[in-house]
Amino acid sequence: MKKLLPVLLMAAALALLLAACSAGGAEPTEEVVVPPPEIELTGLVEAPLAVPFLEAWQSSGHADKEAEAFRHWDEDGSVEAACARCHSEAGYQDYIGADGTPAGSVEANAPLGSTVTCVTCHNEVTITMTSVVMPSGIELTGLGDEARCMQCHQGRASKVTLDTKFEELGLTEDVDTVSADLRFTNIHYFAAAATKYGTAAQGGYEYPDKTYDGFFAHVDDYRTCINCHNPHTLEVKVEECAACHEDVQNVEDLKNVRMYGSLVDYDGDGDIQEGVYYEMTGLQEALYAAIQTYAADVAGAPIGYDADTYPYFYGDANANGALDEGEEGYANWTARLAKAAYNYQMSIKDPGAFAHGGKYIIELLYDSIEDLNAGIDMSAMQRIDNGHFAGSEEAFRHWDEDGAVAATCSRCHSAYGLPLFLEQAVAIEQPTANGFLCTTCHLSQAGGDRYEVAQVTFPSGLVVAAEDPDSNLCMSCHQGRSSAVAVDKAVAGKGNDEVFEGRFINVHYFAAGATRYGSQAAGAAQFPGKTYAGLFEHVGPANECAECHNAHTQQVQVDKCATCHETVSTNADLATIRAEDTPDYDGDGDTAEGVAGEVEGLKELLYAAMQSYSADVSGATIYYNPGAYPYFFADSDGDGVGDANYSAWTPSLLRAAYNYQYASKDPGAFAHNAPYVVQILIDSIQAMGGSISGLVRP
Repeated sequence: MKKLLPVLLMAAALALLLAACSAGGAEPTEEVVVPPPEIELTGLVEAPLAVPFLEAWQSSGHADKEAEAFRHWDEDGSVEAACARCHSEAGYQDYIGADGTPAGSVEANAPLGSTVTCVTCHNEVTITMTSVVMPSGIELTGLGDEARCMQCHQGRASKVTLDTKFEELGLTEDVDTVSADLRFTNIHYFAAAATKYGTAAQGGYEYPDKTYDGFFAHVDDYRTCINCHNPHTLEVKVEECAACHEDVQNVEDLKNVRMYGSLVDYDGDGDIQEGVYYEMTGLQEALYAAIQTYAADVAGAPIGYDADTYPYFYGDANANGALDEGEEGYANWTARLAKAAYNYQMSIKDPGAFAHGGKYIIELLYDSIEDLNAGIDMSAMQRIDNGHFAGSEEAFRHWDEDGAVAATCSRCHSAYGLPLFLEQAVAIEQPTANGFLCTTCHLSQAGGDRYEVAQVTFPSGLVVAAEDPDSNLCMSCHQGRSSAVAVDKAVAGKGNDEVFEGRFINVHYFAAGATRYGSQAAGAAQFPGKTYAGLFEHVGPANECAECHNAHTQQVQVDKCATCHETVSTNADLATIRAEDTPDYDGDGDTAEGVAGEVEGLKELLYAAMQSYSADVSGATIYYNPGAYPYFFADSDGDGVGDANYSAWTPSLLRAAYNYQYASKDPGAFAHNAPYVVQILIDSIQAMGGSISGLVRP
């Protein structure tokens, strides 16, 4: 009771005071501020309040009161509103609306002396925050606690910022003319979220004719800011990185990390063992050289860069590569130069860019060098990875506008679709991805054992069971999406040359498994009354998918081929392979060309026969465009260009077109199963009324 007495006395005093202020029911004319009574709380509180993670926070940059990030405005007397969001406690709370003001803006300058404190990140607003608006205006939704980090670690500019300025100054087309009104645009520091979300945030300057990686997922357990960084010390959880990256013992070692999804030589220095960090620095050096050359030769003034001195790019009047007294911000900007400089700065100012989204940065650097066209030799550089990890390519970016990969495509075009299909035999909508993850094919994110697939059901309904489960795993995707059965169904009940209005049936890409198993998978359109080759047995140890192809790069292991094919030393040499007893399939008299040449010769004959047949049947010549869906078009005016989707099909023409596409979209068909492919091409030529005299059908 003694402990409660002071509190009871204080409550009674306040009650009396309030009653006195409201005597007679009159409203007070002004706010009455009652100072709290000085009450001794000894004995009421047994121990001082413990602040969780206090020491961890005190060791971080967020708590460093003497840092430039918090002292820059000392002479001004307050942190200006434009900067307060990320450089003061009050500004951050103002921006997110935790102070009762509208969210999304800072209404006033913030007082000096604060840092990023506990209540900055822990309050009623942040606890339910799930989205972030990036400088591009794009809102990233469905986030977790990382949304708190991303409010600041997103940069202050974007592709939209630059494009808006170019439009204002009339520089959208005239990209090489110096503008006195154009200045360097700075993304600002530590824009980790812009790097990590790639084209989903458009933090970098993305060139209009290019596509870019999106969100970098890394692996399942390490996808977000706070998965990888301690949220209070901000340090990388290096000891957890070592679970997969065994050579990593400290932060510096992270620069040496290179995963199996990054097996190309991005910077062209011949070293594909170095970490992705060093691939990036190699491209940064090349881009800086290109910037300097372009600035001197096109913009008309030498340029230099100093990472520590605003505005970073300066006019290097004496061209000595150093910022000297009297040299100021670079003034001879063109739109082309401004884009490249922006991307260079973005790559520099996120010191963890190689881990946050290295491939996105690599693409920006590569494209900037290419766009400047300043004499840099790029012949050995690589912009993208091999197929399964080529995140910027159509196979993975096709669904960006939809926000998710459709269920019908998710098995092979997302990171999680294939495991779900293998485990539960279903396909559902999946998040977009930058290619496969380790767990797409492996049971663990650390690699090791792969999914064991006993058999594969092809689109035809036929079931194949390769002796090697890994081949079955590959063929779960590399089987195409259509078959002889689908074509037969589309033409059922129609005469061979009966015209009907319909749509082209597409086998899809890289149906290598269907090719290899031939009639046992029935991937191609097979003609009634004909027989077709089945499984193509090569030789061991090169008779299964992963025996011929590197499982991660998908490249053919040429050294194995050279064991029997002595003239083969490069991938290009594979097209020259020809056994001594190989017939002259295409009848061109060349018995020295590789089997690939024989297949190409037959494709040329088939295409000519299809054009002649289509013109006779429908009056419109068929035209093929391998890069534009639905691939076959009607060339109504005879100018060699398709005008509209081809629709006047006959059963014979549909089978022939299907087979032409089939042979075109499996670039290794000549090696996967040449007899089968030759058979379907020759039968298609014959169905088109083309001459097969001199052709040899296996």
